[in-house]
Amino acid sequence: MKLPENLKYTQDHEWILVDGDVATVGITDFAQGELGDIVFVEIETEGETLDKGEIFGTVEAVKTVSDLFMPVTGEVIEVNETLADNPEAVNKDPYGTGWMIRIKISDESEIANLMSAEDYKKMIEA
Repeated sequence: MKLPENLKYTQDHEWILVDGDVATVGITDFAQGELGDIVFVEIETEGETLDKGEIFGTVEAVKTVSDLFMPVTGEVIEVNETLADNPEAVNKDPYGTGWMIRIKISDESEIANLMSAEDYKKMIEA
């Protein structure tokens, strides 16, 4: 299981890559593995400003449907449109081509509350 050190993580199994006041968000390698084969990604929140913890979309796998949660407060400025035709990218490359949204961060202080790769690893191994 991969856990890139340059990312931050949430208890809801999202990862976030911060670049200034814009962040890219997806689900972790652990999460995609637990979900199984992903068959559909639904994100209809582009252009909306959502609070930390609010649902920004859903992922449908063969076994279940799972909500996707905002890691920080911000405006959804871009959705990975390639996932509509290629949802399996989340399984194959969760930290690359399987990214889900880009957000303009509203409150940068929330980043400090996210987990490091080491902390996330401890949480999923507990």
